[in-house]
Amino acid sequence: MLDRQVIVDSLGTMLMIPPDGLPVYFFPPSDLAPDLLIAAGKPDHETSRGMTRVWSIRTAGKVIEEGAWSLIEPVPELAALRDMVAFRWQALDSWYEEDDEIFVHPKSPYHRIDVLHSSRHIRVELNGHVLADSRRPRLLFETGLPIRYYIPTSDVNMDLLRPSRTVTQCPYKGMASYWSAELGNETVRDVAWMYRYPVPECPKIEALVSFFNERCDLVVDGQLQARPITPWS
Repeated sequence: MLDRQVIVDSLGTMLMIPPDGLPVYFFPPSDLAPDLLIAAGKPDHETSRGMTRVWSIRTAGKVIEEGAWSLIEPVPELAALRDMVAFRWQALDSWYEEDDEIFVHPKSPYHRIDVLHSSRHIRVELNGHVLADSRRPRLLFETGLPIRYYIPTSDVNMDLLRPSRTVTQCPYKGMASYWSAELGNETVRDVAWMYRYPVPECPKIEALVSFFNERCDLVVDGQLQARPITPWS
């Protein structure tokens, strides 16, 4: 959807899952709204995926510059995507898979999440302050990421946390709100988050608190864990 119009509705969608990026939907040009794409004024250019053409998107109400692209001469392994059209996710107002709205990017069938109840002893510390201490965490295993420990709020020292304005979305878990830690005269931003209303496929983490392993000292069954190096470090 864009500008309250359906700009593409397709049963011929293809999903590209690059090894170094996020999944991307590609659509047959015949499934796009008429006269949707206009020349972006940018020359075709070579990328690792082949010769690429950039388009602008035109509706009755607006023009989105360089909002779409297509592979006019793809590399051999992407030959099936020749002349199909992909859109910049943020260029459009909303996306739907069947009748459910989806957020951030398409879901990959190779991305998995498992949430397990646990009796491990979890303690979260930061600069000498204990932020959480629990023997009833839920462990979230997600493809390519460290284990995340979700802790009941009754086991979290909420007096040390202040709500943050940060909000993020995950296509696999939902919308998260964040807390910063107030430690005396020091504020450590966005050390913890919660999915108050996770997507229906991930109900076990609802209203539980998780801390960034990368930014806190996490002690599991008495063993201090190394801080992982991730994009959130």
